[in-house]
Amino acid sequence: MTFPIYVPPEQQVRDKAEFARKGIARGRSLIAVDYGGGVLLLAENPSTALHKISEVYDRIAFAGVGRYNEFETLRKAGIRQADLMGYLYSREDVTAMGLATAFSQTLGVIFTREPKPFEVEVLIVEISEEGDEHRLFRVTYDGTLYDERRFVAIGGKAEELVEALQELWEEDLSLERALEVGAEAFRRAEGREIEGWEAAVLDYANGRRAFRRLTGSELPPR
Repeated sequence: MTFPIYVPPEQQVRDKAEFARKGIARGRSLIAVDYGGGVLLLAENPSTALHKISEVYDRIAFAGVGRYNEFETLRKAGIRQADLMGYLYSREDVTAMGLATAFSQTLGVIFTREPKPFEVEVLIVEISEEGDEHRLFRVTYDGTLYDERRFVAIGGKAEELVEALQELWEEDLSLERALEVGAEAFRRAEGREIEGWEAAVLDYANGRRAFRRLTGSELPPR
C-alpha cells in the first residue's frame, strides 16, 4: 500500500507563491499614472494584436500582466459582471471597487484550491466624476487587493518602476508630460531599449466612455 506524499500547508503556499511570482516576473511591466485630465496606462508591449489594457465599463479600465490567457479570462469575466450589474441596477452601481473585489475573490479561491495558481497581476482603474481621487486597485496572484494612490506598477520590474515614478511624478501633469514620465520610468527600470508601447487613457474629455487607446505618434519614442 502506498501513501500520498505529505506536504505541510505552509510549504505548499510558499511553493505556489514562488511559482506565481516567477511567472509574473517574466512578463513585461505596466504602469498607471494620474495626470491632470485623468489616468494614463502605459505598458511595454511589442504586439499590436494582444492587448494588456482594455475598457471594462464607463470610466473603468482593466490591465494585466503575466499569462495572457489567464488575465484575458479575468478581463472577460469582469466585462460580463459589469454589464450584468449595469443592466440589473444602474450604470452608477458599476465601480472599480466592486470589480476589484470580485477579481480578488476569484484569484484567492484559485490560489487556495487549485493545484496551479494564476500567474497574473491585474489593475482596475476608475476616474472619479467629481474631482475626487482616482481609484487604482492592484490585485495579486493570491487575491490580495491593494488600493494605490497617484501611480502604480505591476509586472517584472514593478519595484524599480515605482522607485523611478516616485522621483519623476508631479501633480497635475499634462498627458504629454505623463507619457514622458512613464517612458523615462521604464527606461530607468529596464536599462534597455523598449521593444514597443501600448497606451490608453481614461480622460474626462472623452465623455461618459472615458477610455481611449493611444496610437501612432501619440505613443512615446522607443
